[in-house]
Amino acid sequence: MNLPITLAAERSVRALAPGETPPLGAHLVTPWLGFTHHGLYVGDGRVVHYGALVYDIIRKPVEEVTLDCFAEGRPIYVVTHAEECIAADEAIRRARSRLGEKRYRLLTNNCEHFVEWCLHGRARSFQAELSLAFPHLMAQRFEAPLLQLLCRLVLAIRRLQWRRV
Repeated sequence: MNLPITLAAERSVRALAPGETPPLGAHLVTPWLGFTHHGLYVGDGRVVHYGALVYDIIRKPVEEVTLDCFAEGRPIYVVTHAEECIAADEAIRRARSRLGEKRYRLLTNNCEHFVEWCLHGRARSFQAELSLAFPHLMAQRFEAPLLQLLCRLVLAIRRLQWRRV
C-alpha cells in the first residue's frame, strides 16, 4: 500500500472499507500533504483529533468532528497496534478530556502525539522523530563518501603544488 505513514515495526495499517464503521478507540489516519493526520474514533461516526492541519501556522484545538470532516475527502486508514493499548473506553475518555486544548506544536505536540497518548499513555510521533533524525541519517549516509572525496581533493591539490616546485 502506498501510504505516506511512518509506523513502528509493531504497527500495521489497512484502508477503511466504504461504509465500514471503525472499532471504538480505533487509531485512524488519513494522508495529508505528504504526511499523515491522526485521530481517535470515539463512536457514532465521530473522531477526536488535533485540528491543526496547516503545520504550525493555523493552530486549531483538539476537537470532536465527523469522520467526513476528519477525512476531508481523503481515504481513511485504521492503524493496528500489536502492543497493548489502553482500553477503548479509557482512550476515548482521555481524548475527550483534552477537547478545546490549544497547545499544538508540530514537532512536540501534534495529532500523532495526541493519539499515541490516548492509546498508550505516552505522547509520541514517529513522523516527528523521523523528520528530526533525517539530517543525522543523511549525514551518516554521505559522511564517508564526502570525506573520501575531500581526501582525494586534498591529495590532488598537494600533487599540483609539488609539481610546481
